Parts: sequence; C-alpha cells; structure tokens
Amino acid sequence: MLSPQASLQFVVGKLNEFAPEKLAEQWDNVGLLVEPFPERPIRNILLTIDLTERVMYEAMDESTDLIISYHPPIFAPLKRITQKSWKERIINHCLRNGIAVYSPHTSWDNVTNGVNDWLAAALPSSSSRPILANPINPLNGAGRICEVKGELTLEEAVQSIHWHTKLKHMMVEAAPSASGIQTFAVCAGSGASVLKGVKADLYVTGEMSHHELLEAQHQGTNVILLGHCNSERGFLPVFKTYLSDMLQGFSDLTVNVSKMDRDPMELRRWS
Repeated sequence: MLSPQASLQFVVGKLNEFAPEKLAEQWDNVGLLVEPFPERPIRNILLTIDLTERVMYEAMDESTDLIISYHPPIFAPLKRITQKSWKERIINHCLRNGIAVYSPHTSWDNVTNGVNDWLAAALPSSSSRPILANPINPLNGAGRICEVKGELTLEEAVQSIHWHTKLKHMMVEAAPSASGIQTFAVCAGSGASVLKGVKADLYVTGEMSHHELLEAQHQGTNVILLGHCNSERGFLPVFKTYLSDMLQGFSDLTVNVSKMDRDPMELRRWS
C-alpha cells in the first residue's frame, strides 16, 4: 500500500493554520512566492532564515521540494529574471528544479507561539502581551512586553538569553541610571520602530541604530542586541517540531533546518 503524499497546497494550508498570512504587516510580502509547474508531491522541506545562493545549492543537493524562507527572497518586485543578480538566479534555480518557496516573515513574528514568543521565553516572566496588538485578536501582534518573575540583574538576563539562544556573542548597552530588571520588551529582527517609546527596563532585539541606542540609554533602558537574523534563527528548530507534528500523517516527508543559513557577519579578533 502506498503511503499518502502531501500536496503543496495542503502544506501551505497547514502553514496558514499555524500563522495566518493575514497576521503579517501590510508592507510585508508573505505566502507562497514561487509555485513551480507541474506540481509535485512535497517530500523534503528545508527551513531557513535567508534564502541565499549557498542555501539554494544545499536545497538542490537534498532534493528539496519546498523551501520555507522566513525572510521573503522576493520583496521588491522583480522586473526580470536573468543571471545578473543573486536573487534572480535563486528564482531561476527554483523554477528549473521544481522547488516551491514560502515565506511567513511577520506572520510568524506576530502569531502566538511564534518568533517573538520564543525570544521572550529567554527570560522568566509572569506575564506577556503584544506591544502592538492585532485589532482582531489582541493575543497576536508585534513585539512582546513582559513582566519578570521577581527581578533580574542585567548580567543574569545576558546569561539567560545566552542559554536560550545558544549564541556566543551579543552586544549589551547598560543604562547608567538603570537598576534591577522588572520589565522587558522584545522584538526579533530590527525592532527599534516597535520598541520606540515602550517603557521597560530592558529591550531585547536584533539591531538598533547608534542614535536609537543613545535614546534608550538616556531613558534608563538597558539594551541587548543579538544580531538581526540571530534573534530569529533559534526559532527554526522549534518550528521544525511544530511542522513535523502537523504533517505526521506523511511517513515519507522530512523537515530539515538549513546548515548553510548563517549570519553574514562574523566576529574578528586581534591580539
């Protein structure tokens, strides 16, 4: 007896059950971005934060049928598909090799149990809610503002985030006038626009500009910067488990996290 096979539309439906595309920000480009023809069953799914050429070759080597790329590889409209730019080459490879591409981006940020809830779980909290609540369902929305169980020092917060994210490096701004941490706000990726004006003892995000850091420092808010994609990548193994459970009826379907997906920046030291 042949085992059942998952269609592309079925898998996309399951992705929407976890995080409806309507939860994404209006400026975003989410959903099914590349739909090859003819359609083929989905047996191998690859998860990545960024669909780079290295990840593309990895996907081809692993006979991938669907790439779930957190950041949309098509954001600004493409006017042509040639070999001149890396993004055009990626789309060419996808179409030639029959690989579909789906991007969830801010729908994963805003949904309950998504990227921001994963990041907020790095610190012990007694309560958590979206900073910018969704008007239809206030349990979803951008960022998270949380109350700490008890009180944390900045060093304790750094250690807890290190254990949770497994990151070896992060940047820390210690506000001179700050005391213990009783509240914290998180926003994965580039979170300054969401965190702006939020009253909290600590901000945790991927990146902020120099002047945004100065503003936080002068309002007495500590800041921990993890790096844009590093503040998001740790969610992929969590989502792998979610998706595998949602598709457990298909015995020949595998979900993998990319080994080639990484921060484009690296730390260099001089003695």
